Parts: sequence; structure tokens; C-alpha cells
Amino acid sequence: MKKNIILLGPPGAGKGTQGQLLSKKLNIPFISSGDALREEINQKSAIGEKVDSFIKKGALVPDYVIEEFIAAVLNKYDLSRGFILDGFPRTIHQADFLNNYLKDINAKVDAVIYISLPEEEIVKRISGRRVCKQCGAVYNIYFNPPKHDMKCDRCGGELVQRPDDKKEVVEHRIKVYKQETKPLIDYYNNHHLLYEVQGQGILQDVTERVEKVLNDRT
Repeated sequence: MKKNIILLGPPGAGKGTQGQLLSKKLNIPFISSGDALREEINQKSAIGEKVDSFIKKGALVPDYVIEEFIAAVLNKYDLSRGFILDGFPRTIHQADFLNNYLKDINAKVDAVIYISLPEEEIVKRISGRRVCKQCGAVYNIYFNPPKHDMKCDRCGGELVQRPDDKKEVVEHRIKVYKQETKPLIDYYNNHHLLYEVQGQGILQDVTERVEKVLNDRT
């Protein structure tokens, strides 16, 4: 099975869940650039504060800053047995940077798994999400509704929709994702590294599709 893996896919496609499952199965690190960035910002590290300064100004973080950040993150891991990377790269320039970084450690990208999902499914998955204000339990009004309207089954707390989960915000995120990611999908497809997996259905079915693609291309 290929073990140097990049996960691509729209918001709500389940990349994080699939990445964590693969990480346990293959015993290789799952590296989420988003989680790593939040950690660096919370720890007020030099690179975390550098990235955060752009975010707070509402400015696009330049590739060279993101690349400095991801190099610092990757340097923390032993990548000799493989890795699963989620959230990076996002541009062609970043993809080239990653190739050069891996070349320096005698590694390369083996497979890019693109978990695809219809837009209407993405909107339902994210805009349908409701979170308990008291215990943090997560529900979905379409797929996993609470037994009592807007009340948590666990503690009876109020269920709320986070601002980022509102339909209009989700639709904007999808639009931006499509604009940003299409060149990257074409890039990896042209390098014969891209494998598309349908993200619809139950968790186990999607996991089996991902594993089949990786095993078939060993």
C-alpha cells in the first residue's frame, strides 16, 4: 500500500476522519495543517504568530510563509515510514515546494486521494450541523437529528448553529475551494498521482474505497 499520501477534498468531505483512520491502520502520522496551525498560534510560536498576523489583517498568507510553517511542522515528524497530509498543499507553488522538501529526505508523494462530494451534500453536512452549548455534542438535522428539537440528547443543553456553518458561508467556502483547488487537481492528475474516491455513503464504505485505491496502486 502506498504510504506517502495527500488528501484533497471540499469542506465536509471527511478528509480528517479518513486520514485519522488510515493513520491508525498504517501506523504513520496524520498531519493536518489546520490543526497544526491552530496549535502553533495557541503556543505563540514565532511561525504561528507570523501566520496569525496575516490572518488578523484579513490578508492572504503568502506561499513563502505557509511553506516556512509547513516545513517547521514536517520537521517534527519521522516521515521515513510514510505520512498522510491534509490541508497542504493548496497551490501549485506549494506543491512544488513539497516535492523539493520530500526530495531532500529521499521521499516523494505516492498518491493524492481526492474525496469528491456533490455540492448539495456538502451544504447539508455542514449547514445541518448543530452543536450543544453545554457539552459540545454534535448533531446534524438531516443525518443525525436530536430526539428533541434543538435540545441535546446527552445533557438537555441548547443546540446552536455556528456562524461558519451557515448556508451562505458554506456556499462561499465551496466556491473559493473550487477556484483554489482545480489547478491543484489538474496538477496531480497530470503527474498520474490523483485518485478520485466518492465521499458519499456511510463512513465504512468510504474507508473501503480509499483503501482499495491505495492497495490497487501499490
